[in-house]
Amino acid sequence: MKLAENLKKHRISAGLSQAELAKRVNANQSMIAHIENGFKVPSLALTVELADALGTTLDALVRG
Repeated sequence: MKLAENLKKHRISAGLSQAELAKRVNANQSMIAHIENGFKVPSLALTVELADALGTTLDALVRG
């Protein structure tokens, strides 16, 4: 899944841990891990928050 790969790539590029990203979007670290591993698909609202927190666009996060 592109979202999982792109989320991890952008998070690492931003120099954030899963826990740090989770804190920025009011989630928990395990949720970020599950998304990055393709076990969960975030809601559209959370995906938008993730993109904002990573300083990227929704399109870049979803489609790469």
